Order: sequence, then structure tokens, then C-alpha cells
Amino acid sequence: MDEKPRSGHEVIQDYLKTLDGSPGVYRMLNAASEVLYVGKARNLKARVSNYARPSGHSGRIARMIFETVSMMFLTTRTELEALLLEQNLIKQLKPRYNVLLRDDKSFPNILISAEHPYPQIKKHRGKKSEKGAYFGPFASAGAVNRTLNQLQKVFLLRNCSDSIFDSRTRPCLQFQIKRCSAPCVGKISPEGYATLVDDAKRFLEGKTTSVQADLARAMTEASAQMEFERAAALRDRIKALTQVQQTQGINPQGVSEADVVALHLEHGQACVQVFFIRANQSWGNRDFYPKTGAGAEAPEIMEAFLTQFYDDKEPPRLILLSHPVDNPDLVAEALCIRAGHKVELAIPQRGEKAELVENAARNARESLARRMAESTTQNKLLTGLAEAFDLDAPPQRIEVYDNSHIQGTNAVGGMIVAGADGFLKSQYRKFNIKSEAGANSDDFGMMKEVLTRRFERLLKEDPERKSDMWPDLLLIDGGQGQVSAVAGIMSELGVEDIPMVGVAKGIDRDAGKEEFHRPGERPFALQRNDPVLYFIQRLRDEAHRWAIGAHRAKRAKAVSLTPLDDIPGIGATRKRALLQHFGSAKAVARAGLSDLQAVDGISEAMAKTIADYFSAKG
Repeated sequence: MDEKPRSGHEVIQDYLKTLDGSPGVYRMLNAASEVLYVGKARNLKARVSNYARPSGHSGRIARMIFETVSMMFLTTRTELEALLLEQNLIKQLKPRYNVLLRDDKSFPNILISAEHPYPQIKKHRGKKSEKGAYFGPFASAGAVNRTLNQLQKVFLLRNCSDSIFDSRTRPCLQFQIKRCSAPCVGKISPEGYATLVDDAKRFLEGKTTSVQADLARAMTEASAQMEFERAAALRDRIKALTQVQQTQGINPQGVSEADVVALHLEHGQACVQVFFIRANQSWGNRDFYPKTGAGAEAPEIMEAFLTQFYDDKEPPRLILLSHPVDNPDLVAEALCIRAGHKVELAIPQRGEKAELVENAARNARESLARRMAESTTQNKLLTGLAEAFDLDAPPQRIEVYDNSHIQGTNAVGGMIVAGADGFLKSQYRKFNIKSEAGANSDDFGMMKEVLTRRFERLLKEDPERKSDMWPDLLLIDGGQGQVSAVAGIMSELGVEDIPMVGVAKGIDRDAGKEEFHRPGERPFALQRNDPVLYFIQRLRDEAHRWAIGAHRAKRAKAVSLTPLDDIPGIGATRKRALLQHFGSAKAVARAGLSDLQAVDGISEAMAKTIADYFSAKG
């Protein structure tokens, strides 16, 4: 008879003999070799000896110690290196007892480009590879769009792309409604437009008073010189600027740049609210709901949040906190390295900064209350779903699939994901149909391709099903035929234990009369007023919306494609030059070598490549 592996503090005690006082990172593993926890230490021997004690631990730590059957160690030169390595491992391994930040979306910025004589102002997300002045981060796309809308009214900067700008022969609607100065057709001089750009930059840097004073002075001068039309235009810009300042929300006078980070913790659940203060203006807020590692305390949650949140974002010079952080000096040093400048962590006790933190804390408290109420409702719906479909337990991850195409063109498959936290939009996926099934309008073939690609990848990445990426329920848009086909596909893949349900429109395709199909079972329906029915309808409609959106985006992209896109060496710049010179791709195809070489950027060799391409096409 096999002896049960030892676990708990006795196992940890054995490791003490092999450790010294070096800094480093440790991992605690269970009997299935799953990493339970990743931690750092200034002194590995001292830290691990705490776990070796048989008593005196919190409930969370005691459970973790009890499940531990082995440990792994990595020594580092400094505690700072240990902190950075710890966060990399947490992000990679997602241990059950660590605090995990689940939302890692990037934040948008405003970009005033610098690669054009008349710079464009636009929203930018992602790597800052384009030359220009970046302002942000903003909490959401909505916050950026509101600010851009206001800036257009005040500073009249163009938001059109360079290709549209270069092709204009008369002002667009933006000029007519006084949101652009129409530099594309010479309605403003380069010097005048440069002044507008400079004013916009000063405004985004928080120098609103000087901008307003300059506008007022210019308006007075225009009036004195009897230039009443120009004076009226300046008056309208001043009025728009005043409206911008009134709608900025909380505009701290004594805080020019800071992130305000407030935590609310209740019943083992946490909400972290982050407000972005830049240029003495509030640029929006975002709430986050980190996993608390089965009951971590506020200082540990705050430290984990800060190190993970700023892993791929530049920290500001000041971060205002609602709670203290474990190892504040170490965290500040790590953030300084990330930012390239000094970063201060502060817990204000009075004054304007304390008011900012209190406002963020109130938002965190209210957001968590709403989420907990919504979670209770969602859990009831998941329980009802389990009862309706005879599932063993309420599903924690539901995947819903749908296809979209028009007579076989631009076929796309869509997958949405829902669970106890509602729709998990960061895990939605779209699949461009690559097989002949799309062109043949073969819905069964398209579904086979989508599911095969989805589950072959899942089997490759997580064959042991240790992650939470495996679904507990599949919902398919279709009836018995679709469900039978899906069951066959899953059988071929060797994944036959995931419940699946087909959702088919009932009589007259009327919403509310849906029929539900399961492999080998008779179809059935739910009562029209059953909340579970409404829940399933929402899931199906969301999958339909997602698939149609992906199809429309693919179709819109296809519309802008021309035969020029398939010619080697023809990128966006040469394509634009050719179309502007000849007017159409058809005219390019008919052009001779000398005509092609007359286009800016087209060499003799490139002209021959273009001519040969169209010649081969016949």
C-alpha cells in the first residue's frame, strides 16, 4: 500500500536545512504539482521558517500550508529582483492563493501626431511607436472620446487620416459645424494651425489659464481692429473652453499628476478603484476586482495590485493610496525603475489629496456592492440553468458559438464567454473561416472548423484541464441537426464530457418560444416568463452581436482592398500615391511603364513589377 505523501509544516520544516539567508522566490506545490502560492523573501530561510510553525496562522495561510507537499526555490541577488521575478511567476502561473489582477487591458491616450505638417489629433492605444505628443492615460475610450470632442470644438484640429486629408478638394462637414479649421484646403495657414496645436498641447498639460488668457487677448485685438467675424470665432472657442472646464469633474488644484488607488474589501471580495489625475484634471476612473487569494489582507492586495497593474504601464510621479502597502520602499523602487523617474507612494490624512482618496474609496465601496448584488443574481441564473439542463453543478464558464456571413462571403465564427461575473469580454474570440465551408455557406462545416480550432488549441495548451479556460457548457445556435454535428465533432476530438445545448427558434421563429436540443434527448422548452429563458436569450443575442460585428468589420476591410494589395512591395504609401495619380486600380492596370515611373516613389524596377503582375493576371 502506497504511503500517503506528507504535507504541511513538517514538509516545509525539512526544506529549512537546505536554505540560507539569501533573497529569492519560493513556490509551494500541492500533491498534483500545482503551484499554490508564489512568494518573495529578503531572507528565504527566515520567511520559510514562519510556514514551518504548526500554529499561529490565518485561515488562508493554514489551508495553504496544509495542501503543500513540496516547494521550489530561486535565489536572487537582491530583494528587488525577487519582487520582479515573483510578479512574473504570478502572472504566468496564476496560483490559487496569490492575489491576481484579472483585467490587464491597456489604457487609451490622446496623440497629437508629429509626422505631418498639419498634425492630426486622435485616440491611441498600445505601443507608443508613432512620433508625436502623447497625453494620458485615460480610464476608457469613452473618456478619450469626450475629451477629443471637446478639444475639437476649442482648438479646431483635424481628426481625419492622412490619406483622407491628402485627397480633400473642399472642406468636410467638420469645418461646416466649426470643429475643424480645414487645413486640407488652405482655410488656415501653417503658422495659424501650429498655434492651435500649441494651444491644445498646453491645455492637455494643464495650462488652461494661459490658453484662455491668450484667446481673450486675441479676441480683444480682433474687436479693436474691426475683425468682428474673427472675434466672434474666438468668443465661441472661449465659450467652448469654459464648458470643457465645467465638465471635467473633479479638478484638483494642488495635484497636477497622480493616480488615486483606493481599495474596499468585504467578505473576501475586493474592489480597487483607480482615478487618473493628469494636468490638474480628472481623466476618468476604472474599477478592478482582483482575486484575493482566498482571503488576503489589504496590504498584500495593495502591493500585488500595484506591482501587477504597473507591470506594463508607466506610473505617475505620485500614487495616492487608501491603505498601506507591504514593503512600500521596495514597491516604490520597483515602480521608479519602471517609470524612469521618482515615484512616491502616499496615504494622505487631510486636505485635497485625502478628499481625492475618500472619493475613490466611496466609488470602490459602491462598485463592490453593485457587483456583489449582480453576482448573487447571476449565481441564481446559473443554478437555474443547471437545473433546466440537468447539469451536475452551476456552470462557471459558458461558451456560446455563432457564425455570420452573407451568401458565403467574409464568413466569421464567433465565441463569447459568460460566467459568474457576467460576460467575460476579454475572452471573446473570432475565427476567420479558412476552409471551403465559408464559401459554400456550409454552417455545419463552419462550426466544425471553429470548434476544431478552439479545442485543438485548448488540448495542446492545457491537456490536464488545470486552468479555468475549459467550458462547463456549450451553447450552439441551432437545432437537433446542429447539435448532432457538434457532438460528432467533439467525439472526434476526444472531448465528449462537456454538456452542449442547441438553442433553436420555435414556432414562427418567435423569441420566447425557443426549443432546446441536447444529444440523444427530446427537445423541450421553458416557460415564457422563466428568468433562465431570458438569460439564455441574452447569451444567444450577445453571441449573434459579436459574430455579426466581426463579419461587418471583415467585410468593411475587404471593401477597401484593391488588386494593388497583392503586389509585392506595394504598401500603404505607394498604394495611395498610385490611386491619387491614376484615380483607380483599373487605371493603374492599364498604365504603361513610363506612366508608372512618373508616380512619386515608383522606381523603374517597381514599375516593371506592377506591369508584370497585371500582365500575368491577363
